[in-house]
Amino acid sequence: MLFQIIASYLPYTLVTAFTPGPNNIIALYAVSQSGWRKGKSVLLGIAVGFLCVMTICAVFCYELARYVPSAAEVLKYVGAAYIVYLAIHVALSRPGDPEGRQMSFMKGFLLEFVNVKIILYSITVYTGYVLPYDKNLSALMIHAVMLTLFGVVGTLTWAAVGGAFQTFLTKYYRPFNIAMGLVLLWCAVTLVFD
Repeated sequence: MLFQIIASYLPYTLVTAFTPGPNNIIALYAVSQSGWRKGKSVLLGIAVGFLCVMTICAVFCYELARYVPSAAEVLKYVGAAYIVYLAIHVALSRPGDPEGRQMSFMKGFLLEFVNVKIILYSITVYTGYVLPYDKNLSALMIHAVMLTLFGVVGTLTWAAVGGAFQTFLTKYYRPFNIAMGLVLLWCAVTLVFD
């Protein structure tokens, strides 16, 4: 059952992990401007913060489903609506440069607690894909780790590619963004009708 649940949310998590967002832009910027040696602290902060936020959201969703079971069904539709919003936003977005700032572990860590993209990402996965099939808190913790791994792989990919990926997205951003938007729309439809 664990692998079936992961397979059901995998397309959504991969698109979310690899499309532009605060984590990915900061990682791209930090490594492309300062190199791996100076950029690794912010990357570590992002990873640790990501896991903390995934865990907090897992406990929140678990408690909500436990005490207000009907809320999980409603949140599934809220999650689908958010995915549609992301699809439109991704499809219509243009590349931009983040402001230059000194990067640190704490800045990467704290970024996660204000990163609405990953908070809604986790709530969507837990309420739409996990809790309808497994209401066990330990299973949610496994999914918190999996979601963190997918997110960190996306962030590290942006960091590794650095300026080269930025050049690619600047040149071919429109078809890439439209393709990612269509995948997100597909995820929203399957979330509602699965």
